Amino acid sequence: MSTSTVVTPAPGLPYHLLLRRGRAAWWRSLLGVVALLAAVLLVVQLVLLLAFVAGYAFVGVGPAEAADRLSSTTDLSPVGLAYVNLGLASAIPVVWLIVRVLHGLGPGWVASVAGRLRWRWMLTCTGLAAATLVVTVLVGALVPSDAAAVAGDGGVNDLTRTTLGFVVVIVLLTPLQAAGEEYAFRGYLTQVFGALLGRRWVAITLPAVLFALAHGAQDAPVFVDRLAFGLVAGYLVVRTGGLEAGIAMHVLNNFLAYGGALLYGDMATVLQPTGGSWWSLATTLTQSLVFVALVVPAARRRELAIEAPAGELVGPEGRV
Repeated sequence: MSTSTVVTPAPGLPYHLLLRRGRAAWWRSLLGVVALLAAVLLVVQLVLLLAFVAGYAFVGVGPAEAADRLSSTTDLSPVGLAYVNLGLASAIPVVWLIVRVLHGLGPGWVASVAGRLRWRWMLTCTGLAAATLVVTVLVGALVPSDAAAVAGDGGVNDLTRTTLGFVVVIVLLTPLQAAGEEYAFRGYLTQVFGALLGRRWVAITLPAVLFALAHGAQDAPVFVDRLAFGLVAGYLVVRTGGLEAGIAMHVLNNFLAYGGALLYGDMATVLQPTGGSWWSLATTLTQSLVFVALVVPAARRRELAIEAPAGELVGPEGRV
C-alpha cells in the first residue's frame, strides 16, 4: 500500500532553496533542466504544430504553407502569435510535472513560499506595475531612441481585422506567455541553481543570463536590456518569496511593447528585435528600479512571507 510522502522543511526556508526539501540529488536537477528544454522546445512545439496545421487544413491551407505561416518571423499573424505564446505558456504545466515527478514536491512551491500563487499580492503587483509603466512611458518620451526604425513611416497604424485579432491574442494569451517564462527562468531555474549552489546571487544571476541568451541573436543593447530585466525580476522573486511580482512586471511590459507595435510598428519587430539603442536602458532601468521601489515597501507593509513556514511540503507517492 502506497502512502503520500511528507517532507518537513526547516523554518525560514527561502524561495531559492525550496528544492532542497524534495529529492535534492544533483542529477535530478540536471535531468529536470534537460526535460524542461526537451518538452517545451520539442514535444510541445510538435504537438502545437500538428494542432495548428490541422486547424489551417479546415480553411483550405496546405500543411507546407501553414508551417511557413507559423514559422514566419517577418510576416507575423495573430495565429502565429498565438502559436508562439502557447508554446511559451506550456512551460507552466511542464515545470509543475517536473517538480512533482523528479523532486517530489507539490507544484505550488514553484509559485511561492506559500505553496501557491498569492492572488491578492498578484493584484497588488499588477497595480504597481501599471503605475510604473506610466513613469516608464514618460521617461521613454524624453530620451533619444531608434523608435523610427520600429515605427515604420512614423504614422499610426490603421485599425484592421488583423489588428483586432492581435488584440484578442495579446489580451488572452500574453499573461500566460509571460507567466510561462517566469515559471521556467525565475521559478524552476532559480530553484535549481539555488539547490545546487546555495548562493542567492547565483540563483538570481544565472537564470537572468540564460533568459537573455534564450532570445537568440541580438545586439549588445538588447541583450543587456533583457539581462537587466531578468536580474530585477529574479531579485524580486527572492525578495518577495514568489513569482507574482515578476509575472506582473513581465505581463505589463509585454502589453506595453505589443501595444506600441500595434499603434506604430509591426509585431514581428517587437517579437524578434535584434538591434537596439543603448538609450533603451534608460527606460528599462526606470521601469525596473521604480517597480522595485514600489514593490519592496508594499511587501514589507503587508508583512508578506518571504520564507517557507515551518510545516510540511507534501510530495507525490513514493520515497523521497
